Amino acid sequence: MKKEFNVTGTCFPSEHYMMDNSKKFGEILELIERGKYFSMHHPRQFGKTTMMETLVNALKERADYLPIRLSFQGIDRKWHESDEAFGQMFMQQVTRYLKIKKSPLVDFLQRNPKTENLGQVSDLITDLVMETEKKLVVLIDEVDASSNYAAFLNFLAMLRTKYLERGSIPTFHSIVLIGVHDIKNLKFKLRDPEAAQYNSPWNIAADFDVDLSFHPPEIAPMLVEYCEAEGITMDIPAIAERLYYHTSGYPFLVTKLCKNIAEKILKKAPNRKHWTLDDVETSVQMMLQEENTNFESLTKNLENHPRLYNLTYEVLVNGLVFPFNPDEPITKLGRIYGIFKKNGRLKIHNRIYEQRIYNYMVSKRLEQMVQQKERYLGHQFETPEGGLNFERVLRKFQAFMKEQRSKRDVNFLEREWRLIFLAFLKPILNGIGHDFKEVETSDEKRLDVVVTYLQYKYILELKIWRGTRAHEKGLTQLANYLDIHGVDSGFLLIFDTRKELAFEAKTIEHQNKSLFTVWV
Repeated sequence: MKKEFNVTGTCFPSEHYMMDNSKKFGEILELIERGKYFSMHHPRQFGKTTMMETLVNALKERADYLPIRLSFQGIDRKWHESDEAFGQMFMQQVTRYLKIKKSPLVDFLQRNPKTENLGQVSDLITDLVMETEKKLVVLIDEVDASSNYAAFLNFLAMLRTKYLERGSIPTFHSIVLIGVHDIKNLKFKLRDPEAAQYNSPWNIAADFDVDLSFHPPEIAPMLVEYCEAEGITMDIPAIAERLYYHTSGYPFLVTKLCKNIAEKILKKAPNRKHWTLDDVETSVQMMLQEENTNFESLTKNLENHPRLYNLTYEVLVNGLVFPFNPDEPITKLGRIYGIFKKNGRLKIHNRIYEQRIYNYMVSKRLEQMVQQKERYLGHQFETPEGGLNFERVLRKFQAFMKEQRSKRDVNFLEREWRLIFLAFLKPILNGIGHDFKEVETSDEKRLDVVVTYLQYKYILELKIWRGTRAHEKGLTQLANYLDIHGVDSGFLLIFDTRKELAFEAKTIEHQNKSLFTVWV
């Protein structure tokens, strides 16, 4: 049977190529062995369920453990209407799981009367634990489905009481709650704002600091296995690095890029048995054009939280620099949904998300504005070598902005000019190239844009005119940035609100770099 890449969160045949999660698995297993109660929380399609399956399978092989795997996904609302109903639902799930696994504990549970309240559920858990010499580990997936309800909080409070008394009263050895939200921070989920609290009943839980993202050395084993099984060749370290470059190790994105190459790109050339870095770039472009539940969830979370949308817009489009503060509520919400990542400053989690969100914001806010009578496409700016005449692109944008100044107020243009340029650029790149935005830490609020078009790369800095001294400083910063990328020429786009603006364009030589500069 031919194996396929396992795309986290999507069902495929049981045989699949997987990244190396042994280090992460070891860290989580250690928490369980130490009898910890904790919440395994990460954004959707981040490998949580896959990790849970790995843990369950490992624990089943050990004589001293009995894992009980449950899920709160799709449970009927009636089970949340009272503590009694929720407790009954929990015990029914436990009984059903043990019955499927043919555990002798099923007979014990079926002999016991129906529980009438959480106190009786607590007693039944104690009796159940005493019926076996094995350590019972409960793993509950999709707990977010219940975290809106008071019955769930009361259920957690009962488990907390048993945890605190476990020195004298037997209870579950370890409990793992799996979901998007950290159950210790239920303030984000409670429906009644006045009842929101950080003092969750799950405050006895251990901190979960295991990073489920995959770095190049963990991506590489999946590629090795694939190459050996399918007779494919590739520069594995280079491919793994490039996959990480675009995804920051987000499991779903890594495996989806690989799946595109294996099942779509190579399918067009069935005799080809070699992966290239260009294949990765093509896969990125394919992914940015497709619809999937991961991207739908991304945009839904931005739309449902206007403050999160605005903060993301300021970071991504306006290039504003915010220090990373893990305790700031909106920053924390962005991390919960996988939009932001830990960093010295606030930053979009990965380049694919950055491009996808930018595409979404462009289409949402400036679709009508950039529908020029003459729609500029990449072939109008291509060089004989197949690259872009980027000077011509900037001159054309300068003419476009000159026209816009006569139609719109300057305040609007100053607020939106970066997004206007990015929207102007989008049809020119037209799926052949793409742009990545890098916010720079400076008082000028610069935004550096790296544009790729096939194998060609163009580095552009966007900034607002702040005077001659700031301009000289900006030239030096851009020259240094070009050094980092190993190129000798770059581009500078300056938004200038001075009344005497002449829409100038010229090449400036600075620190042995050639900087084509345009004022708009």
